[in-house]
Amino acid sequence: MSDRQPLFRTINLTKLYSDGNVTALVDANLEIPQGQFVAIMGPSGSGKSTLLNLLGALDRPSSGEVFFQGHSLSKMRDLDQFRACQLGFVFQSFYLLPTLTAAENVQVPMFEAGLRAAERVRRATELLELVGLSHRAGHLPRQLSVGERQRVAIARALANRPPVLLADEPTGNLDSQNTAQVLALFEELHRRQQLTIILVTHSSEVAERAERIIRLRDGRVIADGGGQPG
Repeated sequence: MSDRQPLFRTINLTKLYSDGNVTALVDANLEIPQGQFVAIMGPSGSGKSTLLNLLGALDRPSSGEVFFQGHSLSKMRDLDQFRACQLGFVFQSFYLLPTLTAAENVQVPMFEAGLRAAERVRRATELLELVGLSHRAGHLPRQLSVGERQRVAIARALANRPPVLLADEPTGNLDSQNTAQVLALFEELHRRQQLTIILVTHSSEVAERAERIIRLRDGRVIADGGGQPG
């Protein structure tokens, strides 16, 4: 598979909902090395988003463990700080603050990292240029196209230079042209910055852009491999 050291490791990861009546994830044992582009694929209700939320410390497992760089998430004292500094999140619905400009939205995670105002502005400018939106820095989300909003969200996710990007259906609201732009941006980030990307999708076309595909069904890992060569 890979000789890279695990960034994430899960041991018998299980998640139950509704007082144990719904099993969202069952005994997931995975290793994801630093610098890998991974797609988590499966039909609706297969456990894709549940797995991503557990990796991102947005939810807690019913049993089992998630380790990040060898440290158990269940034993971390400050998960907010962990999420702010180690992880970048991209969601299907963008979650941009409507009263802030693109540049201001990108700066939001930087407050958790304690950056000074001048550094926040410099970093936001740099990131908007990276995603091809430096000319839209002063625009509000309602003044941006759907594709532009998602690219601002990607810039925001990179604000604190996280080693890993977690993306939950990031192309789900995009047309084919904007989907292609976002996927090309992910590939560039992966190639140039060795960024670890873990992307949830129901689309085989999107998943095949990754170097590894983890397939889920009914909460279980049913296949692991494929994708483009790393």
